[in-house]
This record gives sequence, C-alpha cells and structure tokens, in this order.
Amino acid sequence: MQTTEQFPKGLSNAYWFALFNAFSFQIVLSSPMVLYAKSLGASATTLGLIYGMMPMLVILQIPAAAYLPRIGYKRFVLGGWGIRVFFIAGMATVPWLGSFLNHATQLTLILALLFGFNLFRGISSCAWLPWITSIVPGSLRGRYLLMDAASANSSSFLTFIMAAWVLGTDPAGWQFSALFAFSACAGGLSLMFLRRIPETSSAAEASTSNTPVPWREIASYPPFRKLLRMNLAWALGYGGIIAFTTAYMRGPGGMTEGSILWVSSFFFLGGLSSLAFGRLLDQFGSKPLLTFAAWLWLFIVLRWALTAGGAMPISSVELLVLEYLMGLGYSLVNTANLRLGMAISPEMGRSHFLAIFQVVSNLTLGLAPVLWGLLIDACAQVHGHAWILELNRYSLFFIGAGLCFVVMIRLTRKLEEPSAAKVQHLLREILIHAPQRVWSSIMAK
Repeated sequence: MQTTEQFPKGLSNAYWFALFNAFSFQIVLSSPMVLYAKSLGASATTLGLIYGMMPMLVILQIPAAAYLPRIGYKRFVLGGWGIRVFFIAGMATVPWLGSFLNHATQLTLILALLFGFNLFRGISSCAWLPWITSIVPGSLRGRYLLMDAASANSSSFLTFIMAAWVLGTDPAGWQFSALFAFSACAGGLSLMFLRRIPETSSAAEASTSNTPVPWREIASYPPFRKLLRMNLAWALGYGGIIAFTTAYMRGPGGMTEGSILWVSSFFFLGGLSSLAFGRLLDQFGSKPLLTFAAWLWLFIVLRWALTAGGAMPISSVELLVLEYLMGLGYSLVNTANLRLGMAISPEMGRSHFLAIFQVVSNLTLGLAPVLWGLLIDACAQVHGHAWILELNRYSLFFIGAGLCFVVMIRLTRKLEEPSAAKVQHLLREILIHAPQRVWSSIMAK
C-alpha cells in the first residue's frame, strides 16, 4: 500500500513562530527602523549599515556550528532568540531619551543595540536550518518553506499596515517607541511557539572528534560552489533594494512615513502569493523558479531606474504593483534557494554545509547595502544624462543592481539539480496550463 509523507506532529508551531517573529523583526530590521534612522539624520551609508548588520553577523554561524552537538538545535535557537528580546526592549527606550540626547547620540545607541540584537541572532541562527531540515521530509520541504513564508508575509503585511497607522505624517519619538515596544512583545510571544516545535536527535550527527572541519572541501563541492556563486550575484543585487527604495520614496519621492509603509506592505502581499508556487516548486525544482525570479528582478530594478532617472514617472497603482512584484520575487528566490541548499547538502556534515551556505549569502547581503550606501553618498553631486535617463545617485544604484541580476541569470543556468525541469516547462505551466485550468473551472460552474 502506497503511503505519503506527512509533516511531523507539532510542526504547525513553526508557522506560529514565523508569524509572531515577523511581527517583531520587521519593525527593528526593516523600513520602520530605516525611517526612524532617517528622522535622526542618518546618511545613506548608515542606512546601509543598519540594513546590512543582520546578514553580516550571520558569519558567526561558522564558529557556532561546532557547539550544536553538545547543546542541541532547540536550546541553541531558544537561547539566541530569547536574548534578542531584551535588546528590542532597549530600543524602545531610545526615542524617549530625545529630551536630553541629541540625534547623533540616539543614532549611536540604536546602532549599538542593533549590533547586540544581530550578534545573538547570528550565533543562534546556525541551528535553525539544520533543525528544520532534519524534521521536514525531503519531498515536503518546498511546501513547508512556502507555508513558512506565507506565515511571515501575512504578519509582515499586518505589521506594516499597523506601523503606517501609528506613524502617520511627521511622527514624534513616542510613536517609534510604541512600535519598538510592540516588537519586543511579539518577540516574547514567538518564544512560546518556538518551545513547542519538536526536537530532533539529529544534532548529534555531527562528529565530536577533534578533526578540523574541511571548510575548503565543502566550499569546493561542485554543486555547492555553483550555488554559492549564484548567491553572491543575487545578494549583491538585492542587498540594498529595501533600504534605498525606502530612502528614495522618503527623499526624491517626497512621500510621508505612513504612505511609505502603506505602499511597502504590498511587498508582503506579493510574498504571500508565492504560496501558489508550492506545487510548482516541488514538481519542477528550484532551478527553473530561480531563473524565472531572476528575470523578474531584472525587470523590477530597470523600472525603478527609469523612475529615479526621470524617464518614466510612476503612478500610485504602478508603485503598488512594483512593491507586490518585489515581494513575490524575493519570496521565490529565497524559498527556491533554501530548498536547493537543503537538497544538495549531504546528510553527513549538513550543519556545516548549511552554515557556510547561509554565511556566504548573508555576508554578501550585509556588505551590499553598505557598499551601495557609500556609492549613493559618493554620487550625491552627480548629475548627467545617458540617452533618456538622468544619471543621479539613485538611478546609478538601480542600474548597478540590474547588472548583478544579469550575472545571476547567467549563473542560474549553471546550477546542478538533477530532478529539475527546464524553465520552458515552468513557463508553459504558469502562462498556459494554469490559466486554462482556471478558465475551465469557471466555465464548469
């Protein structure tokens, strides 16, 4: 009798954890924190540092991975996530100190607290992917990752709507403080569901001998090396998108904080809609979905470049569509990327494979916004024309990101995934077969 694999009992708590965790981190690591830093007079380089600090500190996963066999996945994640909440509570007090501290000092305090928050996140996150990989059956990982992303995107959408309502126009310090306090409370609630996720004995799979970990051999494993190269291009292109589209809308775009957050909430609706790709991801594989998403991102940044360069003004409806596509594109790349990383990592030494996979991509994601921020600050006085495009600091940024996505498209073709279908088959399913099934269903009714 044929049996089908099922999710283990208790895994639903992972979705609830993702829900409340997103309520928390989307405030202190995304646009609301960028807007607060802008209100304190932060430069583009500082904004890049704020946005890039979290992925940069993921490098701590490599030394931390050695302690997983002794501590266990669950205890490792619980410890790090628990300490993070105290740093968020500290952030909630900073706006209240504006009565006797100047903006530069407040900004320094926020950077210090963000460093502590991301320090413990970086250490403890080395356990998350190996933990989930050992729990979720291989045939269900694409579905799990998309459902996890759907949980996070749902709460992120609600978070941005709430933040837009709280901040409104020209927000005071106490309004940012209220958002940070909400983030701390949501982070505390997420720990309750984290504790209920089933533990696994697989943490003990790693060798406890004194034999050095062969990091060079891991990185040179051909399928893994090709995935790392593709991730470098992706991370360089995407690394500064959220921070500097937010900065562009607040600066040259002339939008208020509330309007920016309301528009940005459509990013998470796009991410939520990626749930419809769950069957396609497991059916066609990660490679064709990555190729499709890379072309989508190239279109997105070119449209931003035309807007920033004054060649094609953007309407409110177009802006919402663009944010929606950004969310969809990010979720597709992230999910397909993680699934492929899980698939090509051997069971023996999986923790180390996944640690180096996350470190390389996240370190690049962290450095990219800092580098782009330096470029934007350096090009503040640049004004020129090329064809129909005005060359300024923001249009140059979007053009540079587009070149990264061109490289990503080329590198995606070289990925190794034996079970993957051709991208033409995926496009045929998306553009022809799926609409035909929807139309047939409508006509049948």
